Amino acid sequence: MEMTPVQAVQKIKGASAITFLTGAGVSTASGIPDYRSLQGVYHGIEAPEYLLSRDCLLAEPGKFYQFVKHLYHAEAKPNVIHKKIATLEKCKKVWTVSQNIDGLHQQAGSQNLVNFHGSLYHCRCQKCGEKIPWQDYLQSDRHEVCGGQIRPEIVLYGEGFSQETLDLAVKAVSQADLIVIVGTSFQVHPFCDLIHYGPDAEILAINQTPLTLPRAFAMVQCSGEEVFSLL
Repeated sequence: MEMTPVQAVQKIKGASAITFLTGAGVSTASGIPDYRSLQGVYHGIEAPEYLLSRDCLLAEPGKFYQFVKHLYHAEAKPNVIHKKIATLEKCKKVWTVSQNIDGLHQQAGSQNLVNFHGSLYHCRCQKCGEKIPWQDYLQSDRHEVCGGQIRPEIVLYGEGFSQETLDLAVKAVSQADLIVIVGTSFQVHPFCDLIHYGPDAEILAINQTPLTLPRAFAMVQCSGEEVFSLL
C-alpha cells in the first residue's frame, strides 16, 4: 500500500510502541556515504564486501585497515531522523535496531538502541583484549603496549552475530505495534528477518527505492528526512 509522508507521520504519531529498523540511508543526510560507494578507493579492483571481511582482516590486515579508515566520519552530526527518533523515546515505547556503525543514533540520545552490526567507535586489541580509543586506532592498528592488532568492534563479512545482540534485537521487534523500516534496501540477512518476530505489528517502510517484503506493509517512497521533518 502506498502512503504519503503526511499519512506516515500520522501512523507514527498514532502508535504507542514503535521499533525503527534503520540503514545507511538514515545517515546520508549527515554526510556519511554507503560504504559500497567507497570502492573507488581501490578503483574497483576489490569488492567492498571483501575489504570488510574477516578474510581480509586476517590475510591482508594493511589493506583492511586502509579501507576501514575511510569509514570514519567523526565530524558527522545526527540529522533530523536520528534526533526525532531519540525524541520519540521520551513519549512512547521506542526501540531502534540499526545496521549503521556510525554512532549517530547514540549521539542523538537514543537509549533503547541495538547496534546490530556494532560500532566503529568501539575498538579493541585482539591480542590483549584492551579497549582502545578510536582516535588511537586511526593513528595505528597496532597496540603500542603489546603489539597486537586493533580492530573496530563491527561485524565483518564471514563473522557471526553474538547471541546477546540477536536476542536484544528480537526483543525490540517483538514489543512493537508498529515497525518502521527507514533508509535500507532491507535485503541483508539476518537483519531483514527481524520482522518475523513482530508478527502482529503493522509495518511502515520509508525508503527512496521500493521494497519487497514477505507480508503486507505500507510504503512511503521518499527520503527519511522528508517524513521525519514533519514529525
